[in-house]
Amino acid sequence: MAISSNGTTDMATFCFTLLYYDNTIIQKMQNGNADSPKQFIYPGGATMNITRVLATLLAASGLGGLSINAQAADAYPSRPIRVIIPNGPASSVDTLTRIVGNQMTQVIGQQIVMDNRGGASGVIGMEIAKLANPDGYTVITTTSAASTISPLLLKNPPFHPLNDFDMVGQFAVTLNVLVVANALPVKTVPEFIAYAKSGRKPFNMASAGVGSQSHLAGAYFVQETKIESLHVPYKGGGPSTASLVAGESQWSLIPAPAAMRHVSAKRVRAIGHSLSKRTDLLPGIAPIAETLPGFDYTGWMGFSVPRGTPKTVIDKLGSTVAKAMTAPEVKKAMAFEATEIVVLGPADFRKVVADSMVKNARLIKTVGLKSN
Repeated sequence: MAISSNGTTDMATFCFTLLYYDNTIIQKMQNGNADSPKQFIYPGGATMNITRVLATLLAASGLGGLSINAQAADAYPSRPIRVIIPNGPASSVDTLTRIVGNQMTQVIGQQIVMDNRGGASGVIGMEIAKLANPDGYTVITTTSAASTISPLLLKNPPFHPLNDFDMVGQFAVTLNVLVVANALPVKTVPEFIAYAKSGRKPFNMASAGVGSQSHLAGAYFVQETKIESLHVPYKGGGPSTASLVAGESQWSLIPAPAAMRHVSAKRVRAIGHSLSKRTDLLPGIAPIAETLPGFDYTGWMGFSVPRGTPKTVIDKLGSTVAKAMTAPEVKKAMAFEATEIVVLGPADFRKVVADSMVKNARLIKTVGLKSN
């Protein structure tokens, strides 16, 4: 490489030229293998992310004050944005993300492309997002389960919910609904507990998987009621709710968006919810706390991006989400899913995540769940 008289100009030219080709490559990769981060490949298989290499080169040449993403941030977004959903289709996360994402498309002027990457109760999707280029074109739906429950059940989690991501903001609080198969002769929480203690079998608790919100909520309920039930983990909220419809499982304490369509169609029965008091979101359904004083367990949902994403991009995404949540069609859809709209900015959302890490770690220890 030729070095100019000022020792930096040709280095900068080289870096920005490489970045141009890098952006061209990633667009092609997103059309094919969306998981693959932009990388140099060295002999022996060692790899390094190109964008991070460029940042290092610019810093070494005295151009550390220049952002290689500055021009891209100013024009953002200039192409579709991928939103990774760390859960399968028909899950609560999938349902709510699509409601919000569809409206975001109208606000931001670019297509929001949904990419379901379910598995390991959200861990797989979170890891994919962590490795993505921090340019704002990969966003991850961040949930209490994937961020603050699943990692606590792994001895070596592949990501840290605070250190590896920048927060965009929260958009919802998700309550859990106690739903039962129609074959169960119960219509209230006290009747349900009495049935459970009668010893009749089968009496299986369905969840969206080990480390899911429904798993921890159900385990908490089992402990508080001192009942016995076989936990049957499924691969997502959709399959777990379907098991209730089919009569394979008898009950679940599952996020409302995964259940409400089935409840409305009378395919399953909702008999309680996990908020501390009654709510207009579920008229006529009593909180579990009326039977078990102090029982209160909800989740939350928002968006985050890979750490290092430019602040201007985060601000644009955050304002887009906030505006999308004011749309009448979004409010109506969220109400149908018995989900409360709660919009928080990056700093407040980061505190929510941090507080949940502490709360869920304590709860996991209390109910006796073990790490793998």
